[in-house]
Amino acid sequence: MIYRTILVDDEPLAIQRLRGLLQKYDTFFQVVGEASSGNAALQLIEQYKPDIVFLDIEMPEMNGFELLQKLTHIPMVIFATAYDAYAIKAFEENSVDYLLKPIEEERLAKTVEKIKNLKSTPQYSISQLNQLLTQFIPKKEIFSLTVKCGDRFMVIPLEDVSYFQADDRYVFLYTLGSQHYITDLTISTLEDKLPEYFIRISRSVIINYKQVREIQRYFAGKLVVLMRDKTESRLQTGSHYLNNLKKRMETI
Repeated sequence: MIYRTILVDDEPLAIQRLRGLLQKYDTFFQVVGEASSGNAALQLIEQYKPDIVFLDIEMPEMNGFELLQKLTHIPMVIFATAYDAYAIKAFEENSVDYLLKPIEEERLAKTVEKIKNLKSTPQYSISQLNQLLTQFIPKKEIFSLTVKCGDRFMVIPLEDVSYFQADDRYVFLYTLGSQHYITDLTISTLEDKLPEYFIRISRSVIINYKQVREIQRYFAGKLVVLMRDKTESRLQTGSHYLNNLKKRMETI
């Protein structure tokens, strides 16, 4: 069987090397296209519907994981990556194979054998791709948020934030001094953008765990969080988010 193949990498030398290595397997891989960016790869994959894609991760416009999430045609994926050994398990679970750069001829030969021995085409789920995206694409670290206050814009350091709370159409930022401001960001967006010490404890509340004074047991297995802010805010956990807080606690 000849596998229609697309090569995706933003480094011309990497594409050139891989193309050269694949020439040895010209009765196995038929290279039908090459792309040096996520957008170009998206168009090629949807156009040619290849059997296999050799996919780099860090690329302009969109990374490899984001590219996979946009596809309607999901080919077999072989990650070509510079990530080191700690990533191997995740790649093994979510792709046909992985190739660490610079790709070696002997390692590619093992990939070919692995493909030959596949009994069925691997299926990828959106949840698996999201898991990879979460693990390997780090959050951009932020230290403050800008909020509008009348005709002014206030810059609030995250260390001064006690918690965020959604109320109807608005999300409020509460400071340690118990001042509050409206932010344009949704709770879900904040959950994605904020550092790890901000924890979502309910559908409508995200707390700054560094500013927690005390945690108390509550009715029906829930917890109440007492903050260090001026008004000693008491915030109740939601059932679906209880584990977020428990993971941060040594004992419960």
